[in-house]
Amino acid sequence: MSSLILIADDDAESVEALDACLRREGFRTVVASDGQQAADLHAALKPDLVLLNIRLPIRDGWDVLGELRRRGETPVIMVSDLDLSTNKLQALRIGADDYVVKPFKPIEVVARAQAILRRSNGDRSTKVLRVGPLEVQLENYLAAILTPAGKRRLDLTLTEFRILAHMARVPLRVFSRAEIMQACFPNQDVLERTIDSHVSHLRRKLDAADAAGLLTNVRGVGYRLEAEF
Repeated sequence: MSSLILIADDDAESVEALDACLRREGFRTVVASDGQQAADLHAALKPDLVLLNIRLPIRDGWDVLGELRRRGETPVIMVSDLDLSTNKLQALRIGADDYVVKPFKPIEVVARAQAILRRSNGDRSTKVLRVGPLEVQLENYLAAILTPAGKRRLDLTLTEFRILAHMARVPLRVFSRAEIMQACFPNQDVLERTIDSHVSHLRRKLDAADAAGLLTNVRGVGYRLEAEF
């Protein structure tokens, strides 16, 4: 699946040009016309990169950038009408990956986005696990199911996340309850039926996210994640 880029800008002409150029290069796009919508779409869709204008209605780009950084490490390119060194320094200090000034050539912005995504994907390759439609972000403690309509985030407890991440490291392997206890509950006295309870809750959440059959029970042995189902 191609990378999803969120364009957060209320300048319709600029958005149209960027959107067309990004799509020609094979990216998927989604557009937000104000800061609150940008924050909401980021939370819902988990885009791979954000093009974020500083001057946005309702919530400005600085405020949105701060929230995105509190959530995680989604790459962000800040967009501004002003070529000010103070703005560039502030953007980098808060955590932006790049800073571009209008007017710009859309193809140049696309080239910057491609370079950032290449670096980002390389850095995250060992920090993101994928099993079929399941994506587990180890650093951010986030898990989601990839669907044709976008990512469906799983609302997991810390224990459920640990179990899911542990199993996602070796899909198709059957994990005994004892192995799960040792890996996820070190130095704790946990009953096997407690593991069954956590796995049962986890499986219901996967089923509700259109991933029924991803987590299976191997009778008399334990549990496994199916790479295909």
